[in-house]
Amino acid sequence: MAFEASNEESSQTLDSVGLRTRELTIGANAFSRAMTGAFRASVVGGRQFDDVLKSLTLRLSDMAVRLAFKPLEKGISGGIESLLSGLAGVGGGNGPSLTAASGAVKPFASGGVIGTPTYFPLMQGGVGLAGEAGPEAIMPLARGPDGKLGVAGRGGGSVTIHIATPDLDSFRRSENYITGQIARAVSRGQRSL
Repeated sequence: MAFEASNEESSQTLDSVGLRTRELTIGANAFSRAMTGAFRASVVGGRQFDDVLKSLTLRLSDMAVRLAFKPLEKGISGGIESLLSGLAGVGGGNGPSLTAASGAVKPFASGGVIGTPTYFPLMQGGVGLAGEAGPEAIMPLARGPDGKLGVAGRGGGSVTIHIATPDLDSFRRSENYITGQIARAVSRGQRSL
């Protein structure tokens, strides 16, 4: 499972690098066209070289501003798309959606099961996906006496111990041994809470 996650993360990284490379190639081609056009205008068009450089500077500034704001534009449009997808169930098709099958928000404070792929927000930002490989359990977490966060148990169960001995003397001889075994079992149970 860890290998699959690592493999998927590597694939996403390669996709991201490929996308960035394509964007840089497009930017380099635009720069090349701007330079070529400027010098062509200077030589063929008979324009003053000073005017050509001013025009080139303006075009390069425009390209730089567009490239600088491209991530912001993508972030805003992606956020709006996610919001609309989640609120209205738009664009999800058969894929994951922020909405449940009924289109309503379902609280999971007391636990539950996610049976279809569902997106959810992460505390540190970003979006997670649950239920993509089948049903997944949602369980409430609680802090134990040691401060560690873990799955909350539903109250303590009772333990019944049956001791059978042939006579009272046998019981007295094994009493310390049985008491020690019970104490160790209780200690192990408390550590796992």
